[in-house]
Amino acid sequence: MRKRFNRGVAALVGLTLAGTGLTVATAAPAAASSYDCPSGYFCGWSGEDAKGSMWKTKNNVADLGSWDNRIRSYVNRTQSIACLYEDKDYVPWGGYWAQDPNSPGELSSSSEATTSSVKFVRTERECSQTAYPSWVSETSPTAQGFGDMNGDRKADVITRDLAGRLWFTPGNDTGRLIGSGGWNAMNTLTRHGDFTGDRREDVVAREKATGKLWLYPGTGTGSLGTRKLLGASGWNSMNHITAYGDQTGDGRSDLIAVQKSTGALWLYPGASGGKLGGRKLIGSGGWNGMNALAGMGDVTGDGRPDLYAREKATGKLWLYPGTSTARLGSRTLVGGGWSAMEHLIAVGDFSGDGRPDLAAVSNERYVIDGYSGNPGWLITYRGRAGGTVYGAQRTHGEWWGLGDFC
Repeated sequence: MRKRFNRGVAALVGLTLAGTGLTVATAAPAAASSYDCPSGYFCGWSGEDAKGSMWKTKNNVADLGSWDNRIRSYVNRTQSIACLYEDKDYVPWGGYWAQDPNSPGELSSSSEATTSSVKFVRTERECSQTAYPSWVSETSPTAQGFGDMNGDRKADVITRDLAGRLWFTPGNDTGRLIGSGGWNAMNTLTRHGDFTGDRREDVVAREKATGKLWLYPGTGTGSLGTRKLLGASGWNSMNHITAYGDQTGDGRSDLIAVQKSTGALWLYPGASGGKLGGRKLIGSGGWNGMNALAGMGDVTGDGRPDLYAREKATGKLWLYPGTSTARLGSRTLVGGGWSAMEHLIAVGDFSGDGRPDLAAVSNERYVIDGYSGNPGWLITYRGRAGGTVYGAQRTHGEWWGLGDFC
């Protein structure tokens, strides 16, 4: 069992081990302390409570050599998460511990010494896998108009990790970084179609601190270009900002959003120059009762984009079909039990049958074999004729520890 302690300051005398990246120190007569670990380093001691010899490193160490299975107490004074593996070469399957950065004076201690390698990462999931999720999609028979950032007719996913980085996963189980940081300043990410008129899909994001709405133009390769201001202020008064597709029929993608104070649903039509036109009321009230919206594309087959909405009180998922009047038609029940999903991800056709599909990531309510408490599962739903979806497919279990998706 690991323990944390606050101790006083003491001095240690250091000795560097050549070629290992580690530093050993012999305890001075004064009591040892976690304060002896300098800022920017991970330090370990051969005894509990920072007793005995100490080593330190700020680099990944695949093989601890003579220190293998000797660390009984440690402190992480880096700015990264330290992954402590029971096997060499950062192999996670034998067991590992992810240690967050510690405050000065904190200490973890155990009577058992099991660490054989140490690696520093930005997010906990990187101790055992990639920073981005595993995503595979089939080639759609036709271009969907959304969900495809690089033009290969495969549905893509954009992921924000907990460190505020943005990742592009093109549907072939690979991924690459498209935003090196700062994306945690955004509390809304959405994408569905072309806002700039260049036939490339774009991303829209709301800045939490200012309420500004930003447009990040797609480049056609999965990356994003220089952002431009889409809405100067006031967007913090809106919930569920969702890219919806071309509801107005003018060839430009539109946005919808719920007004927090009234529960009204507003349509913000796309305009020339990558701007938004004057908003239009398309739902007079009651939309505060929904806690998730998903712009699905044309699921009904009538050439107009449709909307899925999840009802907070019941967990029911409803289909609201688009109409020729730019309003929404009478709703149809898609199914129940959707409260077990943390995220709804609408990225077009990933099953390869030409119909828009829906992906979701589970939360703690998700039940497997009769037991709840199964967050971080990717659940996929194939679209079916008429606008609803086929039953859930449990697709991948390692979508935990991530921030947001679009």
